[in-house]
Order: sequence, then C-alpha cells, then structure tokens
Amino acid sequence: MSEITVRIMAPAFFPGFRRLDAEVHGVRFAGVTGGSGPPVLLLHGYPQTHIAWRKLAPDLSQSYTLVIPDLPGYGASRPKAMQPRWTKRRVGAALVALMRSLEHHRFAVVGHDRGARVGYRLALDHPNAVAAFSSLTVVPTLDAMSAVDHRFSTKNFHWFLFAQEADLPERLLAAAPDEFIDRALATMAGGLKKVDPAALEAYRFAFRDPAVRHAICEDYRSAVNEDLELDAADRAQGSKLTCPVQVLWPAAETRRGAPNPIEIWSRWADDVIGATTSGGHLQPEDAPDEVIVSLRPFLSSHLIDDETRAPIPRRPPTGEQS
Repeated sequence: MSEITVRIMAPAFFPGFRRLDAEVHGVRFAGVTGGSGPPVLLLHGYPQTHIAWRKLAPDLSQSYTLVIPDLPGYGASRPKAMQPRWTKRRVGAALVALMRSLEHHRFAVVGHDRGARVGYRLALDHPNAVAAFSSLTVVPTLDAMSAVDHRFSTKNFHWFLFAQEADLPERLLAAAPDEFIDRALATMAGGLKKVDPAALEAYRFAFRDPAVRHAICEDYRSAVNEDLELDAADRAQGSKLTCPVQVLWPAAETRRGAPNPIEIWSRWADDVIGATTSGGHLQPEDAPDEVIVSLRPFLSSHLIDDETRAPIPRRPPTGEQS
C-alpha cells in the first residue's frame, strides 16, 4: 500500500475494516471494505474522500457488506491515465468492475454529492447491477444546471471555475490549496469548526496533491460536457432508472419556489421516496443518525440476503461488529 494511501487513512477512521486495494478497469482503487450481508457501495463527494462515510459505516456494517472506495483520481484511488476523461459513465463502469472483482454482482449504491452523480449514471448504464440507489443532496445534473441562477452560482462558483479548460484552474488552485478546501468545507458544513479536525487534515492532505486537484477539475469538466450530454440524451429517449430511488436532502438547501427533489427524481424513476435532514450539505458527516434512520428501511426493503433469500432486518443484530 502506498504512503499516500496510509496517510489519507490515518488515523484509523474505520476500525475493524479491511483496506481496499484493487486494480481494475484502469484504476487502482483505495479505500476500505467491511461488514457482512448484502453489498452496499458508498460513494463520497467533493472535496472529500472515502472517510466521509466513517460515521455511518459502524452501524451499516452490522447488516451489510460495505465497499467504500475513493472515487478515481480522488484521495488515493489512482487511474493509470487521465485521458480519455473520467466521465461519470467511465467511473461507473470502473466501479461495476470493482464490485465484480469482489464477487458482488448486484448491490445497492448510496452516493453523496459527486458520488451520487456517479451513482445514478451507474444505475442507468448497468440496471442489472443496481438493486437500489440513494442520492444524498443531489438531483441529476441536467436538472441542476437547468435551475442555475445567480444565487446558486455565487455559492457554487467552483462548478464553473473547475470546468474551465486545463490548466488554468489547476494553476489557480496550486496557489492556496488549503485555503480553498477550507472555504469549500466551511460553506458546506456551515463553518469549518463543524468538520472533525482529523478528517479535515485528511481532506487537506489529499487536496494538496496536484494529481487529485487535476482529477477533481476533470470531474467538473465532464459534468458540463459529456455527463450533461448523456443526461440530455436519456431525457430525450425517456430512459429511467429501473431500481427504487431514495433522495435525502438538507432542509437548509431547500429553495423557495423550486421543485422538491422527489418531484425531480420522479422524472427519472417510477419508484421514488425521500426525506429532509437537518445540518448542511455534508449529510453523512452533519446528520449521520438521520441518514441512517432513513437509509436502513430503504435498504432492507430492497436488498435480499443471498443465503436466506429473506429481507435484511430493519434493526441491526446484536453482537460485535464485523
């Protein structure tokens, strides 16, 4: 395991979990895996790494086998090459290959922020692989971009900064990486003091790497180019997610007069439920207990234990964590 992987994972955010180190589909994936039961793939967002799930993992691992990677280019997951661009379609294909390498052929996907954008593209492109999809804070890119106004643009200026042609954004970020990520996290969390110091240092460490910053910029470039085009094509063809969909969003981000996320997702899937949480944008860190309360019944309704063919219990069993 590389030094950067060890640094990003220290201190031990996932006691009892195993390190994930798998090379598939042009990516050497890093992260963790642990627990037992039906498989669930957890995908983090910007500007974080897999450790964003550290508060949910102990509970969920009592009923599910969790696979928690860094997205390609983020953290310690290293693509062999950055070209062609790592669109959400390409990332989704790599994640399906990762899950198959771990002998998980059908699984749930829970994504936050950028991870949710990967998640719905994965579900659209690989419907037989995804049993259920939960989106934290996110509506599809086509709908998000259609609703952009000056308020959104001011708060989320990084969408449009990172999407500029290389390598101007990369040069600008190199001037003050810690200051930039601190501001981003403070905006999302409602203050930097609300981010755990150990997690903050891990996020800073990852963001100091020029390769990570470049991958993040490429992620946002794909969003306003290839990813947006794929969404538009699916909308025109009437393509939908065939799996059940759950959307959780922070009440603080509800926009007056805007459609509620359940309405938006109902254009993309026939089976949609949702709920609001307290806290800010970083739901897995701001409101982990509320996320678990909503997530557990959703997963237990749609994931089946391969051995017993019975639904997973809604409450975690007693006993030690795997």
